[in-house]
Order: sequence, then structure tokens, then C-alpha cells
Amino acid sequence: MSYSVSPIGFVRSCFKEKFAIPRQPQLAPAARGVLELLAPFDTGEAVQGLEQVSHVWLLFIFHQTLEDKPRLKVRPPRLGGNQSVGVFSTRATHRPNGIGQSVVKLDRVEAGRLWLSGIDLLDGTPVLDIKPYVPYADSVADAFNGIAAGAPPLIEVTWQPEALAQTREHGLRLGEPLVELIEQCLAQDPRPAYQIPLPERRYGARFWDVDVRWHYAHAGQIRVLEVMAIPS
Repeated sequence: MSYSVSPIGFVRSCFKEKFAIPRQPQLAPAARGVLELLAPFDTGEAVQGLEQVSHVWLLFIFHQTLEDKPRLKVRPPRLGGNQSVGVFSTRATHRPNGIGQSVVKLDRVEAGRLWLSGIDLLDGTPVLDIKPYVPYADSVADAFNGIAAGAPPLIEVTWQPEALAQTREHGLRLGEPLVELIEQCLAQDPRPAYQIPLPERRYGARFWDVDVRWHYAHAGQIRVLEVMAIPS
């Protein structure tokens, strides 16, 4: 038996590419976006009551990692990217049906739009469903996970003075906490765990409409070098 599902809306996100998106929600509180609902869910009736809720679960599609052949094992970053485990013991993006879930902060509710923060969703992500977070049921006091027992350690993020000035200017233009967003995302150390960073190698990622460039000044420090607007 097969089932078909359709998106109820799409996310307009600060993340324009997969690289440097935090590997879990809530790790970058400054990561913001808007869930734009489709008809018939865009009239306000479907979200009535959500103004009483602080967080929601989003069920969505990993639309850029869909695969024809299911993977039985994956290599999660938490294990260094070189150890295989069963796909169902991880939250890897390579899912049998391409379905992901994230709990995100609900900042504002409008008819047809939900304003979100702490997101880990790529711009254009199709959302299948919204469910309110219920603290007494969704928070399990004695839960444990031997693979991911705690949040990964953060790496220090420093700035070239010119890059910091550029970021503050773009943040004012966008009306977004851009300095905080970049620091929170880069502190997660977005490079593949197995990759040894060389000081001369530059990395880059898009946040909103800016291109951020950085390098690894040494093994325990990222230095932001340049933040430039992307030509439209």
C-alpha cells in the first residue's frame, strides 16, 4: 500500500545552502525564517490557538537529499564521519522517505505565516505538518542517547575587523541578528569531521543574501574573513 502527501507550506529561511546549517535545531537561536502556508491552510483558521504555544514540531521533506535507493547505514558526523551505524539510530538527512522533524521556536503567528527561530531548515523546505510542542509529554527526564549524549563542543569564532563591520551593516539592512547567526552557526564547526582544515583554505556559506568567508586560523579557531552581499 502506498500513500501520497502534499506540502502544507514552504519555509523561507536564512539558510540558502546546506553547508553550515546546524546539525540540530535550537543550536543557533538567531537562525530565523518564515513558514508560508498554502491554501486552504493560509486563512488563519488552521493556526488559531497557536499563539498560546511557544514551540512547534515541523515535519518536513529533505528535498535536496532525496534518493531512489534507501540507505540502511549512514556515517553520522557525531562519530567522526567514518563509522557506519544503522540509519534509524541517527537523524541523518538520508531518510527512507526523506522525512525530517525539528522542534523550533514560534515567535509570531499570522494568518498564512508562522515566524520561526532556532531553525535548521534550508530555504524552500516543504513542510508536511505542524504539531504543537507539549512540554509534559515531549520532554522525557530520564531519556538518554549514547551516540549523541550532549551538544557538540563549540569552536571559537573570531573576526577580521572589516568583516565584523560588514556584518553589522548587513544585519541592520536585513533587520536580522546577522553577527549572532554567523557566530552560532560557525561555532558548530560545519566542516566534515574527517577533514583537516588548512590555514590557507577558505570556506564559504550563504546566510540570507550575504556570502560569508572564513578559514581555520588553527585547529580550535575559526576566523571570519569577509562578508559580502550576493549580487541579485
